[in-house]
Amino acid sequence: MPPRRVIGIDAGGTKLLGGVVDQELVVHHRVRRQWRGADRQETLDIFVDAVEEVRAAAPDVDAVGFGLPALVEAETGVSTWSNHLPIDGVPFRDLLSERLGLPVVVDNDANAAVLAEHRHGAARGADHAVLVALGTGIGGGLILGGRLYRGARGFGGELGHMVVDHDGEDCPGDCPGRGCLEVLASGTAIGRAGEAAAAEEPDSTLGRRLAGGGEITGGLVTELAHDGDEQSREVLAGVGERLGAGLTGLVNTLDPEVVVVGGGAGAAGELLLAPARAVVAKRALPPIAELVRIVPTHFGVESGMLGAALIALEEA
Repeated sequence: MPPRRVIGIDAGGTKLLGGVVDQELVVHHRVRRQWRGADRQETLDIFVDAVEEVRAAAPDVDAVGFGLPALVEAETGVSTWSNHLPIDGVPFRDLLSERLGLPVVVDNDANAAVLAEHRHGAARGADHAVLVALGTGIGGGLILGGRLYRGARGFGGELGHMVVDHDGEDCPGDCPGRGCLEVLASGTAIGRAGEAAAAEEPDSTLGRRLAGGGEITGGLVTELAHDGDEQSREVLAGVGERLGAGLTGLVNTLDPEVVVVGGGAGAAGELLLAPARAVVAKRALPPIAELVRIVPTHFGVESGMLGAALIALEEA
């Protein structure tokens, strides 16, 4: 019997990454989509279209796993609430299974990512691990006692909506919170901090880009920082320190062996992680600060896709 192959789909706030994945976590075909500004029906159509594209190249797949940036009810597969996609209240598992004619499993995107990193990546061998995914927003996944922790209804691990600053800025999207970690340390937050720095120094590289009508994004700031732009490096260092404040609360609360940091903004690497580690070393409780490891993902931006495929392999 040939090895099973499934489709894993990782959906973020502005983009989608999917692929055909076998039992050895080898990816055979990939698909990418973007959906900024898409309404609910368009968003669901993009999901279906992406699956059908890779399915055409691999008609032997027998299930699809979706990782969504949403609160997913574990028992029903309903996407109850999302801060970034218009899929609130969508019976996602059953609806997509009907449209695709395949078994579908669905979970939170960061839950999927931490599963991949725990089984085969940067958190392998750890019984207690935290994953923080930095992208349009911030997702979180928890391994506690060697098992994926989903909470009472499947809504657990929303680390991006942990309040770090009681009097901070409003969280973006539909989150009712203020001062959430998401507004302080996400990829979007890097772009906003870069824009503020550009406005303060109009003669800088970022300043000239802003004056010329260019968009200041987290990706641009990261690219310039890697190229040696000092202002962009300072922006990443400031965001990294805010990330470190959030991680301090997490490690003090959960005492994990390892914190894995990924997502698209994870491309900043040590320019973001080194300042975060410094804050944790200074502010976390001494025994925890000395023992916890803060590391990048092993699978990079593909952690969520591979984790979604793993869930499909195991649960479909």
